[in-house]
Amino acid sequence: MPGTRSTISDVATRAGVSKATVSAVLNDTGAVSDATRDRVLAAIELLNYRPTQPPRRTARRHRSIAVLIKEHDNPYYAEVVAGVRAHAEGLGYTLLVVSSEGAYDVERRAVELLRDKDVDGLIVTPVFDEHADLSHFFELKRRNFPLVLLEQIRGLRSSLVDVDNVEASRKAVEHLIALGHTRIVHLAGPDYSMHSHERAEGVRRAYSGTRHIFTDDVIVPTGAHLADGYRAGLALFGAAAGADRPTAVTCYNDLVAVGLLRALAELGLRVPHDVSVVGFDDLPLCEYLPVPLTTVQVPKFKMGESAAQLLVRHIESRQAVAPQKISLTATLVVRGSTAAAAAVAAPASLPPALGLSVTASAERREALHDALLDARRDDRNPNAAPATRGA
Repeated sequence: MPGTRSTISDVATRAGVSKATVSAVLNDTGAVSDATRDRVLAAIELLNYRPTQPPRRTARRHRSIAVLIKEHDNPYYAEVVAGVRAHAEGLGYTLLVVSSEGAYDVERRAVELLRDKDVDGLIVTPVFDEHADLSHFFELKRRNFPLVLLEQIRGLRSSLVDVDNVEASRKAVEHLIALGHTRIVHLAGPDYSMHSHERAEGVRRAYSGTRHIFTDDVIVPTGAHLADGYRAGLALFGAAAGADRPTAVTCYNDLVAVGLLRALAELGLRVPHDVSVVGFDDLPLCEYLPVPLTTVQVPKFKMGESAAQLLVRHIESRQAVAPQKISLTATLVVRGSTAAAAAVAAPASLPPALGLSVTASAERREALHDALLDARRDDRNPNAAPATRGA
């Protein structure tokens, strides 16, 4: 059970000032010296004091926390929210879910509304914009409002639950390099996502560890949705041909990858024979696609559950809780959408029976590769006797 919360009187006593002075510091009003302000803020943090609105607090029966996401139609967040709910509702917290839709102004208004409506704590996937004013989050910290981030905000000391996106993205590209691909591009996410910047950085680092040359056109600004991947795929592969065409693509997320898969199919390009594709997140649909998607698995449910555990600890502690960073493990899951770059050399005119099946075993793939070589020899020497092939 949570303990009794510290009061404004406790803060005033600890700081050696009046309650009016504490109120002035909290509301940023009145003439308060810097030394007094620092003393009051130190007492607030030490006592884990949070300003409340007494009339509403007294009448309220239920505790609540909110999750602020960026895209309501992204299945990724459904699993994160499920993890939050599994922990929070078992402790009697009502869960609220709000989406900013990647808009900074919407996020700011939502944060201010949730704070003023006396929600007990907030889990956020923040909108990242180097030009945006993120003072609404710094204001939450000034008020000692319980906050857990699912993406980092530079300069803000707050608890964080995330994966190492740079490292995970680097491993995805290294997987393609190990398969022999040299023309690899990355369909990058939206600018408002720190994860987008981190995953693009992972691509750069993967290139830096090889003899391959990284150029600006390796990173293709795309987005976060199905339609974004579809449009980017049509534009990228519709314009490029032959030796200029990428043989492999990593994507900001699985939705972008699925959109890309449709574009490639419409352009007559086969996955993974002509183009290998890697997603990110590992949504449940990935293994049920006609070509099961190789992707980076993010422990989404665990992420939400861990964030809820941290948040409740911040809410219910009578003493200051130092910000914590929980780094979960992201794992590359290899499925049928990636294959050796040698497969790209297969002539598009070969009969379907000679195509490489993405569901075939490694042995079967080798046998089919031999069949491709035999087919090429037959084309060069039409008078040669048919080669004997195994079943």
